[in-house]
Amino acid sequence: MTNTVIKCSNLSKRFSDGDLETDVLNDVSLHIEKGDKIAIVGSSGSGKSTLLHLLGGLDNTTSGVVEILGNDISRLSVKALSKLRNKSLGFVYQFHHLLPEFTALENVALPLVIGGTRPNQAKQQAEQLLNKVGLSHRLLHKPSELSGGERQRAALARALITEPDCLLADEPTGNLDHKTAQAIFDLILELNESLGIALIVVTHDHELASQMDKVLTLMDGKLTT
Repeated sequence: MTNTVIKCSNLSKRFSDGDLETDVLNDVSLHIEKGDKIAIVGSSGSGKSTLLHLLGGLDNTTSGVVEILGNDISRLSVKALSKLRNKSLGFVYQFHHLLPEFTALENVALPLVIGGTRPNQAKQQAEQLLNKVGLSHRLLHKPSELSGGERQRAALARALITEPDCLLADEPTGNLDHKTAQAIFDLILELNESLGIALIVVTHDHELASQMDKVLTLMDGKLTT
């Protein structure tokens, strides 16, 4: 049985705006295995977020292949890709993207409910995970009632509730002060260790990136070590 979670081969991405064409990624290949901790750094506009979106099946490639758990995602139906993404991948962004009308508990339970879990069971699992990330006292609070760090902890719990094979994090601490950012990052690393999930973090923070097993730099559309 393979430990490969995500594999991309000769990945390229070009954006077109009228007659203007911009090559953002050029012949990028990457192999991510279970438990890997990889940071991707690069200047603003270098294509880091674009790469993460392609790896997560959130955008289409111009050329090249992305495989998630051995599945060439270009060959999957929209429904099959959504199901694979919901079960196998977790996403965390710079801004939490929690649904404002739902409590922390409901936000975290939602991916399970979408996946077919009964609401009561989903909420039980969500409560356990929120306890684990230190939000046992904030279960019934809505995002507007949470601090920035608490929102990001809730977003992290939501990303992990389906026990994904890989967590894709795009500047997960970019909107936080240094102390809170380090606390969130420590939590991400702890959960990576305890759950055995692969971790891919896009960040401009070289101090945080240095805490990963491997740091890759995206420059001029190329990924280098």
